Formats: sequence, structure tokens, C-alpha cells
Amino acid sequence: MKKGLLLFVCLMSALLLDAETIFVKAGMNGNGTSWMNAYGDLQQALASAQAADEIWVAAGTYYTTQDGDRTKSFRLVEGVALFGGFAGTETAKEQRQIAVNLTILSGEIGSASKEDNAFTVVYADKVSQKTVVDGFTIADGVSNGFTVNGDLSFSGAAWFNNVASPTISNCTFTNNYAREGAAIYNYANNGISNPIISNCRFISNRADFDGGAIFNMSINGQCTPRIANCHFENNHSTYGAGILNKGVDGIVKAIITGCVFNNNASILGGVAVYNHREGRGVCDAIMQNCQFSNNSSVDGNSIGNNSTAGKQSTGGAVLRSY
Repeated sequence: MKKGLLLFVCLMSALLLDAETIFVKAGMNGNGTSWMNAYGDLQQALASAQAADEIWVAAGTYYTTQDGDRTKSFRLVEGVALFGGFAGTETAKEQRQIAVNLTILSGEIGSASKEDNAFTVVYADKVSQKTVVDGFTIADGVSNGFTVNGDLSFSGAAWFNNVASPTISNCTFTNNYAREGAAIYNYANNGISNPIISNCRFISNRADFDGGAIFNMSINGQCTPRIANCHFENNHSTYGAGILNKGVDGIVKAIITGCVFNNNASILGGVAVYNHREGRGVCDAIMQNCQFSNNSSVDGNSIGNNSTAGKQSTGGAVLRSY
């Protein structure tokens, strides 16, 4: 047992020693070894990154591709942490100023029209919570295809988590459009999708159908996102302009704490959060210390459900169970 533990410690130490910081700065053409020799393209940095590496990205706008291919995304790498908000001279992450040094991941890859933008700006496939994205604005993804849910051309214009559980912090999602889940689509199809989403802003995203900002979907799987201290404003959909939870013979348990829902609009109902269950399984939204103001929908309710509701107390917590 002791020998096994010692071997594990040695392997982890070696991994940490091998970990690198990779630098990205718009307009540069280096190999990523320093700010003075930074990559100019985030895709190059992702292609060279390995688990435990950090990618530091300076202020600027970074596009998924230069060739107009709508199917290309920034594909995350397991165990790699991306940090935006740098001016391009810092020596420590604590020196970042995210609000000042806007670092934008953009789907605006074609003409001025939104019709040819990237389907999905950020794509995470089977990554863990060790995969971190912190300090970015993610904008102008357009999932305007006509397929089925769970397809990148239909869902998750800014970000698509495919059986993935990354950690997302201090990010702004704005001006994204999809049929479902315009900002983030968490997809647990026969698997687990448990992302951590904290201190993020969801501003002016729109879904034709459901989930103007976030869509949590489980099909024979488990989707348990933790959404904390996030701000949802001016998002639009048919149901669930803020968050839509849908369980199809699976488990959806969204833990939503300290979030603000302001000036969102759903055509029909559940403007802040809507829970929808099909078949067997569970679909819960557990909400604590959330605020609701100036939201609008036909049914007039911030919280909506497709079957018998659970217990509600808007003074402190909202719990929906099936």
C-alpha cells in the first residue's frame, strides 16, 4: 500500500513538474513560450496543450476558424485550464483584470450576417472538472440548424458540454442564438454532465424553443450542474428563458444558488426556470437565495413545471421534484 501511494505521489509530482504555461496574444506569431513569443491563435495553443497545462490568453478577439467552417469550435482538452483577462505582461493570474482586458471567444467567422456564424464556439467532450475556463466573453455562436436536440448545429451556440463536467468561472455569455440552449447546453446522453458554473453573466441570448441561456438535458443519464452567483438578463425563449431542465428517462438535478434573474422573457412559461420531465426519472431544480425581477411570460410564473409541482418558497428556496 505504501509503495503504491509513493508511486502515485511521484507520478503526480512528475506531471506537475512537466506542466507548462502557454501564452496567447492576438497579433503574435510565436510558439507560446512567453508573452513576447506568444501564439496568436488559441487553436494552436489548444493543439499543443496537455493535462495540467495552463493557457493564458491576453485581451483581444479570437475566432474558432479563419476558413468559414461553421462546424469548428474551440475544443477543450482534459485537465487544461484556460484563463482570459490578461493585458499580456502579467507574471501571475492574480494580476488579471477581466473587466478591463476583454478576452472574447467569437463565433463571428463569416460575413456580417449571423446566418453563417460558428454553430458552437466552445465544445467540451467527456472532460472533467479539472478542465477550467475562466475570464472570457463567449459571443455570437449561432446554432440555427434543423436537426434534433443534442446536435451542435441545433443546440449550445456558445458552449456545448457533451457528457462533460468542466469548471466555468467569471465568463460572460452574450448575443448567442440557438434552437435550444443558446448559451450553454449540458448534454447527458447515457452518461454524466455535472459542470460547475459560477460568477458568470448570461446577457441577451435567445433560443427559438427552450433554454434561452442554459439547457440541462439528460437522456438515460445524469445532469447535475451547479450554477452559483450567476446573472441572467434579457434572455429569451419559448420556455425557460433563464434555465430549462429536461429529463428523458434520466436524472436532472440543477443546484442553483445566489443567482439573479432580471428582465428575461419566455413566450409561454417558466421564464426563469422551467422543469420538463418525460418518461421515468427525476427532474429537479433546487434554488436558494435567488432573486427575480421584471421577468415576463404568458403564465406569469418565474418557475414552471410540466407536471405536479413540489414545494415552493420564494422567500429563500425553490424546490421542484417529480
